[in-house]
Amino acid sequence: MGMASGVILQIFYGFMGSWTAYLISVLYVEYRSRKEKQNVNFNNHVIQWFEVLDGLLGPYWKAIGLTFNCTFLLFGSVIQLIACASNIYYINDKLDKRTWTYIFGACCATTVFIPSFHNYRIWSFLGLGMTTYTAWYLTIAALVHGQVEGVTHSAPTKPVLYFTGATNILYTFGGHAVTVEIMHAMWRPRKFKYIYLMATLYVFTLTIPSAASVYWAFGDELLTHANAFSLFPNSPWRDSAVILMLIHQKVIGMHDTNSILLRAITRLPVVIPIWFLAIIFPFFGPINSAVGALLVTFTVYIIPSLAHIFTYRSASSRENATEKPPAVIGGWRGAFVVNVVVVVWVFVVGFGLGGWASMTNFIKQVDTFGLFAKCYQCPPRH
Repeated sequence: MGMASGVILQIFYGFMGSWTAYLISVLYVEYRSRKEKQNVNFNNHVIQWFEVLDGLLGPYWKAIGLTFNCTFLLFGSVIQLIACASNIYYINDKLDKRTWTYIFGACCATTVFIPSFHNYRIWSFLGLGMTTYTAWYLTIAALVHGQVEGVTHSAPTKPVLYFTGATNILYTFGGHAVTVEIMHAMWRPRKFKYIYLMATLYVFTLTIPSAASVYWAFGDELLTHANAFSLFPNSPWRDSAVILMLIHQKVIGMHDTNSILLRAITRLPVVIPIWFLAIIFPFFGPINSAVGALLVTFTVYIIPSLAHIFTYRSASSRENATEKPPAVIGGWRGAFVVNVVVVVWVFVVGFGLGGWASMTNFIKQVDTFGLFAKCYQCPPRH
């Protein structure tokens, strides 16, 4: 994308993601408020996004939301597994990436025994430290390393590459598909919208310096090295960053029962396809763009914006709303305008142009490396 476009779109999609996270939190609070007025008890039940859509807008919205959300979470987990195999390879290349995928797939399967999202809180704090270390390792290591000999910064050169990069950034700031479940695990869910905005501002301090410095140092080499770790020399600092990212896992599951064994049984049919898909499509980088363009666009941006518009389309619903839009954006009219802009922009640029670019790039990877690639983008052995 080039330095300027990369930084600008990170900021743009960061705030757009914060806006849709705010919409999801508003709809959650609205749904829960209505249900609690009907004396519904949520002590032993985790509210999920599709339930919010069902309760506010009906079964068709529930079906659409559930389809996109589950598919996104499925492939999001596939990407995590691919990333694990790709990362560990740069510590120990005696095994190829496909073999590492087998190993990490088996390890990740044990997470089906984690009881609920309340048990993820400690991992959130640890994950914060892990990602912070990794981002600043990339930043400092790139600056210390300096620019490689003959470095070129030719981007942007091709629309396919430009919009592939754009959908990667859209995916980066569209990771709040499980927002409702996380809110429900919070003791004060109404504060989520403020926390998410603060988190986005913090994420800017991680993603912008690391991306800019690594691009400055290695330039166009990143086009053929989807995993930036592959460009850095072996060192304890790099190995520490790799190990920390391996620990930082993302898991999906079911929370409606007290039986841990039953939870595990119902989660296994989800974990096994994740494992299988990660082996078929080990294209770290291109698969992120494809998921961003085809799934994140609807799951995280378009559906929440449309749901907010339709939930409060009548004057009575706006009058009785549990939480009204802030005056700083122009109240209900301002919120409507922002929602329409998000829907149109994401559908045209994210889904349309991004879908075309990411699928073109994805098909190119299949043609080049084939399905079940043994070691995607691995350097030749001497």
